[in-house]
Amino acid sequence: MSQFSHYHAVIMAGGVGSRFWPVSTAAFPKQFHDMLGTGKSLLQTTYDRINKIVPSENILILTNLRYKDLVLQQLPQLKAQQVLLEPTMRNTAPCILYAALKIKKDNPDAVMLVAPSDHWIEDEAAFLDDVLQGFAYCAQNDALVTLGIRPNAPNTGYGYIQSDKLQIEKGFIKVTRFTEKPNMETAKGFLASGNYFWNAGIFIWSVATIANAFAEHQKTMFNLFQLGKDFYNTNKEQAFIDAHYPDAENISIDYAILEKASNVWVLPASFDWNDLGTWGSLFEKMSAKPDENVLIHTRAILNNCSGNIIRSANKKLIVAEGLHDYIVVETDKALLILPKEKEQAIKQILKRVETEIDQSLI
Repeated sequence: MSQFSHYHAVIMAGGVGSRFWPVSTAAFPKQFHDMLGTGKSLLQTTYDRINKIVPSENILILTNLRYKDLVLQQLPQLKAQQVLLEPTMRNTAPCILYAALKIKKDNPDAVMLVAPSDHWIEDEAAFLDDVLQGFAYCAQNDALVTLGIRPNAPNTGYGYIQSDKLQIEKGFIKVTRFTEKPNMETAKGFLASGNYFWNAGIFIWSVATIANAFAEHQKTMFNLFQLGKDFYNTNKEQAFIDAHYPDAENISIDYAILEKASNVWVLPASFDWNDLGTWGSLFEKMSAKPDENVLIHTRAILNNCSGNIIRSANKKLIVAEGLHDYIVVETDKALLILPKEKEQAIKQILKRVETEIDQSLI
């Protein structure tokens, strides 16, 4: 058995991505879209990247029940049993435990990568080197590893990882604590200290280590999913999940495990990373200069325009005059025109669309 057979990956693809409305909707979220105009969806890009070191049969896609067909359409090389279906959304802790126990049943020596489906990573070779380093470390150590991104600005939209520079082992730094989305003053202090990283939500651990962590810190949830140990990887698995998954606590892996465990380590990432969380972050990914215009699936005639991100359906022609720092996104059903500085208001806009216009638009 080769070492690659012990490598497993879980790609998280169950989110709605509401901040990318009107392109991303509950029926067709952003991970299934070609957000960057590359010819591949974010999910396909993530799968192809990970598949370079993890065998296809060892890759699981965690998603909502309603997205099963979308996943299999975009990744036809997968078998249906590789798509883990949540009957209801319960955040990241329950689905990670479910996947870990499913993998562990067939391969107790497995190490697993957990990665979001909708992030952009420019230097894929550097990413894969980091993952392989994490696999090797976790195969030999009782460690929960997170890949930390070196912050280049006091961003208040990310969680932060505090590291202990006095405890470093083979490039891995002991984690002291996690902080969720600090205010600007706190974020500036984190950046100045030099020992904080952004939490990218990319994790590596052995299935044994993460299972033990749940048994210690989330006994109720662990016992709930252990009830299905005889059903995992059989034709009775989905029936068990449908019946019991809704009973799991709605909690993230950060709160459930990482903030409680004492064996958490951070590996400073050696790759560029963008979480593609908003239209503004997509603009930053695609533009080298803040005064450029970013065009996606669009033909445009722009006069005296700068700093805009413009996307249309079916390469529709967009003509604009004197437009600066705006988000302009057109689909078959909606048109969004919004200053980039107001992009955090999209969630509030969606509430109005749902109640005043048409729930099917979100």
